[in-house]
Amino acid sequence: MHKLFWDDPYKNECEAIVTKVNENKIYLDQTVFFAFSGGQASDSGTINDITVKEAVAENEEIYYILEENKTFPQGEKVEVKIDLEKRKRIMRLHSAAHIVYFLIIRKIGKQQIIGSNVYEDKSRLDFLYDKNLSEIVPELQKEINEIIEKGLKIKIYNDTDNPGRRFWEIDGYEKMHCGGTHLKNTKEIGNIKLKRKNIGAGKERIEIILD
Repeated sequence: MHKLFWDDPYKNECEAIVTKVNENKIYLDQTVFFAFSGGQASDSGTINDITVKEAVAENEEIYYILEENKTFPQGEKVEVKIDLEKRKRIMRLHSAAHIVYFLIIRKIGKQQIIGSNVYEDKSRLDFLYDKNLSEIVPELQKEINEIIEKGLKIKIYNDTDNPGRRFWEIDGYEKMHCGGTHLKNTKEIGNIKLKRKNIGAGKERIEIILD
């Protein structure tokens, strides 16, 4: 499957050929429709104007389940569309989450990440840490918004040593593996707000919300 959302994350529609049908699962030769992976939420959208109920990443493939148990025959040409506004919000929050992560480890050192998610309303980072981060949240929020305002280029490229894996990077910060969708420039993120939550003994959560 050709993942067009890697080639152009701003592309919101494409034509595709149904390559396989397994019961109510539809496989395509190419797609703009991202499926939940690496903590990033699935896109919302349609195939031939029928709402996609579920998109599932399966190894290097993605399959789709449509509402009303609808399928298409193998070889049929279909039109795939996604909600681009939702995609953009997710990209803003995903890129912001990477920057927040780097700012945190610069202040408190690398900690064990125990969870992360990126949805259209907020993203979050969960990690093991035995101190309250509330005191540094205002400073973190100020610093990330300064980085965003600089308009730094966001670089996404293939890992030549690991086919199918990709790197996320901005100048001055450590590169990081990520297979999600991202913006081209930090300024597109816009202002964000950070919120600290305690999720249990020795565990901290930073939530990222679009301002």
